[in-house]
This record gives sequence, C-alpha cells and structure tokens, in this order.
Amino acid sequence: MIVIDAALETYAAYDFAPWPVADPPADGVLLLSGGLSSREVGTAMAVWVGYNSDPDPGDPLAADGEALVRRTVEGEGTIAPGGLYVRDTATGALVRSGCCCGLETWREWLDLADGAELWLGHDPSPWAETLGPALRLWPDGRDAARPAGGPPVDLTVAELPKLLEDVRSKLGGFLELVGRWAERYAPSLAGDLVDKLDEDWSISAPLRE
Repeated sequence: MIVIDAALETYAAYDFAPWPVADPPADGVLLLSGGLSSREVGTAMAVWVGYNSDPDPGDPLAADGEALVRRTVEGEGTIAPGGLYVRDTATGALVRSGCCCGLETWREWLDLADGAELWLGHDPSPWAETLGPALRLWPDGRDAARPAGGPPVDLTVAELPKLLEDVRSKLGGFLELVGRWAERYAPSLAGDLVDKLDEDWSISAPLRE
C-alpha cells in the first residue's frame, strides 16, 4: 500500500524554550496529523516560528512565545522545511523530499497527475519518472551525482489525487490541534494562527477547484 505523509523537519526545534516541545524524532522528521501530542504540536510550532522569525537569543522577544507567534503570523507568506514522504508499506521503499523543499508547496504534487515535472529538493535529489499511466518515484539521483540510493516507489497517476486528499485530511487534523494548542500558549492569536497556517500551507481549500 502507498502512503503519503506531510513531513516537517524538526532541526529548528532543538533547545527551544518559550513553550514545551517534544524530543525531536531520531530522524529529525515529524509527520503531521491529528494524532500528535500537545508537545509534538509545540515542536511543529517551534520549527515554524524559528524558521520564519529567526529569533536571536539576545532578542527580548526570544523568550516570549506569544510575541514570537504574533511576529510570524504578521509576516508575509511563511514556509516550512519538509515536504511529502511517500512510502510503500509492502516493500519498505521510501521517497522523501530533499533539502530546500518546503511543505508549503505540497499541492504541487498534483502537477505530476497532469504530466508536469516536479522539483523535490536536493541532497538527496528525489525525482519522478512518468511511465504512461504509472509514476516511479526515485529517492535520489536526479542530478546524476550519485546513484538512486534505494528502491523506487511505484504508483499510478490515477491514485495520486486520492493520496493527496489523504494528505490534506491529515493536515486538517493537525490544524485543529494547532487551534487547541494556541488557546493555551497564544490565546489572543489562536484564530489568526489557524488562519495563517491554513492560508500559507493551503490546507482547507479543495484540491481541485
């Protein structure tokens, strides 16, 4: 079975103090869904504000969680390090977005269903190969600097929209948790925070207009 998850890189959450966070996963990646704990949501929010606000340790706002959230919410379009993880549960094959790919661009995967090419980051450099009605996703090797580095994930073009709808559902569940989390740690900004993430990460809008 093919499973696609929305993945957030958590390296920016190390040594974060303004609110409780979970211990970063061993692989540095947090899969977002409605099943996260409050501390895991705190980790995701620490990554988000850290990546977009870049608080300096000497900044008076660095220890003020609500002020950090406000500064991020009031900023321009925000980004999030990560992307989509595609797994074949039968073979164990995994394709993950590479460096400099952002979770906020996850809907661009729909372009594959229309026959377009898709940039999925580098180091590793995953890439997608269209084979008629099928898609073959390679975990590395797009830049020909090194071999693929692992088995590909095979799926069909027809099933991709349904898989991406599942991603949207998981992100929707995560967004609900963010609202609850904000009511505790940034209560005056709870609604604005949810609206900002929803807009910048393109969560609630239908996949196809």
